[in-house]
Amino acid sequence: MNSVNSKNHQLSAAGILIALGIIYGDIGTSPIYTMKFIIGNRQITESLVVGGVSCVLWTLTLITTIKYIYLALNADNKGEGGIFALYALVRRFKASWVIYPAIIGCCTLVADGFITPAISVSSAVEGLRLIYPEIPTTSIVVAILLCVFVFQQFGSSVVGRTFGPIMSAWFITLAILGLNQLLQNPIILKAINPVYAYNLIIHSPGGFVLLSGVFLCTTGAEALYSDLGHCGKENIRVSWGFVKICLLLNYFGQGAWLLKQQGQQLGDYIPFYAIMPEWFLIFGIIIATMATIIASQALISGTFSLISEAMKLKLWPISRVRYPSESMGQMYIPVMNWTLMIGSILVVWIFEESSAMEGAYGLAITVNMLMTTSLLVYYFTTVKKSTFRSFLLACMFFTLEGLFLASNLHKFEHGGWFTFLIAFMFFVLMFIFLKARMLRQRHTEFVDLRHYEGMLKDLQQDTAVPKEATNLVYLSVADSRRYIDSNIIYSIFKKRPKRADVYWFLHVDTIDSPFASKYKVDTIIPQKAFFVSIKLGFKTPHRVNALFNKIIHEMADKGEIDLISPYPSLRKHCMMSDFKFISLHSWASADSEISTFERFIIAGYRTIKSFSLSTEEMYGLEAANIEIEKVPILVGPIARVRIKRELE
Repeated sequence: MNSVNSKNHQLSAAGILIALGIIYGDIGTSPIYTMKFIIGNRQITESLVVGGVSCVLWTLTLITTIKYIYLALNADNKGEGGIFALYALVRRFKASWVIYPAIIGCCTLVADGFITPAISVSSAVEGLRLIYPEIPTTSIVVAILLCVFVFQQFGSSVVGRTFGPIMSAWFITLAILGLNQLLQNPIILKAINPVYAYNLIIHSPGGFVLLSGVFLCTTGAEALYSDLGHCGKENIRVSWGFVKICLLLNYFGQGAWLLKQQGQQLGDYIPFYAIMPEWFLIFGIIIATMATIIASQALISGTFSLISEAMKLKLWPISRVRYPSESMGQMYIPVMNWTLMIGSILVVWIFEESSAMEGAYGLAITVNMLMTTSLLVYYFTTVKKSTFRSFLLACMFFTLEGLFLASNLHKFEHGGWFTFLIAFMFFVLMFIFLKARMLRQRHTEFVDLRHYEGMLKDLQQDTAVPKEATNLVYLSVADSRRYIDSNIIYSIFKKRPKRADVYWFLHVDTIDSPFASKYKVDTIIPQKAFFVSIKLGFKTPHRVNALFNKIIHEMADKGEIDLISPYPSLRKHCMMSDFKFISLHSWASADSEISTFERFIIAGYRTIKSFSLSTEEMYGLEAANIEIEKVPILVGPIARVRIKRELE
């Protein structure tokens, strides 16, 4: 882990400020709309208000505080959090099923990225109608979203320094506004008693369905875990204490105001804005809009990180990744950025109002939380070997989140279909990649390289074979010097003999340690053939061309290789020897006997791959010195054919 990240992980005022600016945007802006969606068009009653606030309090306590702040933050992968970091911790136990909760969790979180910016910004901007009733808020929301997504390509390192102070001001504002109402009507404090939450859910008409609105108060909890690597668990835990107090003060303040409206309906009122003094309203709308923009920015950046991790785990099509700043966490994925932008704007155009978007919001995240819970339970069972804690965790959170999921199911026909459709599309994509990778691994053959050492030496000395290059570098699937891909042997000796002075077999592996960057060199034939294994963390940029260049220069400094060109005319000028990379693209052989399902997977994989970056582009290899070879492989039993020779 780099030193910058290490400093951010230490408990400090700066670390807490960074945490406030980065990870609390989504959950921090939920007071804008949560109480509004809980009350809805129902008649305001004491049991509804007190029960609703009680549900919010205990949801933030049980799910956000206990599950994520206490339990999940302890399940870190060398300081990194999130669904893939958790998957990396448990996959070592060889349980094949753990990949599916990770994939589903990723897909639902990405789907949430389409709806969260739209509903957050819409909820804030709609406050302008309290001052200007005829103002076209939809156009303003679209304009803000356009600016947010266009800005991504320039990075947020400069503006990021202002996020912490702005969000600090936001939370203080929430606390002051809520406290003002709470002091006027402290009876709302009885919502601390969970009995009121229980009575609302069990005994009130339609009380169970109200849980779908209550759930919105904790939809940003997953970000607390996913962004662990940016801030460190101690900074998150300490800052959460402050954030939770501010959030609860505001929720209780809204409840205190709602108790004064008993017997009425909300109508066009928004409880969050209703508790503001009239003179402060315009300032409140401005800071709320700024907070929702920061929330959107944080969620988009988090989506980029998630997709980057999925690519390095070979679960997502290879896409171009840019790094607009020197920060390890700063990345920009153009295709994902524009996809999210189009999707978010589409949400605004389809649903128009934040109240309509509520139907599409929350359902996917309940599924995501259940996936995280399943992996957490398995983690505490296997890694921590705490069966009792795992049992309690499973009983509590499968029950709670199962209830939230059940209460959200009614949203499916009211907009929930939208996020589920997006999540399903991404799941199909990742499922095809997973199955294609498994199919390739099952039928990829490896041969003992020691059997070919003599042949390599003979080929290097055979001047009858034209020289392919001074240094020939093969990208290898095999991860050890002993066994090498049979495709490479096929390419060197059978397809078209390739003579070179030095053969390099280069394997790049993505490992569980997030920021690892190390290599190992095994000598096959001194000065003539080497196996280089590069291990990179799933959050480390895969700049293989630059890394390989550094490796060969380090080897030259130690006298292991000669980097000066062997050609006399170039050698006298100390010119560097030439390198050529060979990238082998396996192709399902037409001679394979495979099932209809496997054909679907192969066809789907080929289609998706045609729109993604090539392996060489992903690894940052120079196009000028790389050659692509297609190699047929059998992905099933060889097809049986019959043919009979006709005799004259």
